Amino acid sequence: MTNFTSRMQAVQSPIIPVVGELIQNSPGTISLGQGVVSYSPPPEAIELLPKFLADPANNLYKAVEGIPPLLNALTDKLSTFNKIEITTDNCIVVTAGSNMAFMNAILAITSPGDEIILNTPYYFNHEMAIAMAGCRAVLVETDENYQLRPEAIAQAITPKTRAVVTISPNNPTGVVYCEDLLRNVNQICANCGIYHISDEAYEYFTYDGVKHVSPASFAGSSEYTISLYSLSKAYGFASWRIGYMVIPKHLLVAIKKVQDTILICPPVVSQYAALGALQAKPEYLQDHIQAIAQVRQIVFDYLNQLQGLCTITPADGAFYVFLKVHTQIDAFTLVKQLIQEYKVAVIPGTTFGMENGCYLRVAYGALQKDTVQEGIERLVQGLKTILYPEK
Repeated sequence: MTNFTSRMQAVQSPIIPVVGELIQNSPGTISLGQGVVSYSPPPEAIELLPKFLADPANNLYKAVEGIPPLLNALTDKLSTFNKIEITTDNCIVVTAGSNMAFMNAILAITSPGDEIILNTPYYFNHEMAIAMAGCRAVLVETDENYQLRPEAIAQAITPKTRAVVTISPNNPTGVVYCEDLLRNVNQICANCGIYHISDEAYEYFTYDGVKHVSPASFAGSSEYTISLYSLSKAYGFASWRIGYMVIPKHLLVAIKKVQDTILICPPVVSQYAALGALQAKPEYLQDHIQAIAQVRQIVFDYLNQLQGLCTITPADGAFYVFLKVHTQIDAFTLVKQLIQEYKVAVIPGTTFGMENGCYLRVAYGALQKDTVQEGIERLVQGLKTILYPEK
């Protein structure tokens, strides 16, 4: 077995555990790495758990696509917030997180050797899923502000292309794609007979009056648009593993084959908790996102000290800043130095497909106003000292 090989050798290793080990070996490090929030699920999520426990049949398998009460609640949410109506042409499938929803979609719409277009910087788990499926990620650069370039996307489409992936609000850049560009890309997909996979895990996290737009709300787009959502971020649900997808109805049989094989059904206890979370008062989301907005402002205020050392692109969504560092130092080498010498952790841009230049993703969702200052001060001071030690 010493010569054993598998398709997984072509898949990049996830960076979060690697950085996590570096953090463990450097006690006292403040993490600006993993994309999580600091707050807990709403009380309504926990309050619904006795209802799950009260039904002795809940220890059995349930429907592959999710329990009816949760599907109904999601139908209402999609109509109200996303302007997506569930009709005979589309449907909802609950998943164990939106990463699983993406894997479901890729396996359902491709054959080995097919191509999926990713806009760089991409979300690393998307690229990994495409490789696992035996497909090829075709990379298209965004513009200098990390916005979509529809003409470049159209030029990258070949007979093997099966989908274009967009993420808005974006991970890792925090950029919110403007509606006109999303409409343009969505129309390109329609014209070419391919799918538009829209990852909207950070849909609630927008700032300064910027609004989230769901491509599946565009007229006539439900036949080729696949929308991915998650409770992990907005509802503090990371370990509960509940996401969902809105898919064209004609993909349901294929998606159920994938999900039944890998999962059978989403964890029912988590689905009950999700049903409760969706009943939370509006103030739950509003208050937490307002608190993150205040942290965001502190982050940008401090990062302004790096003007000239880094390019700092405005980011109106999610809870990330993507820094282009003006240095020849390798991004991962810089990350290790920041952890070991300055006790602050970020994620290297190479894991998001940015091989040319030094990029860092800074995550601030897990920070609070009383902790953000120390973490961001360490980052700013570390970068200043590393890049210009004589000063």
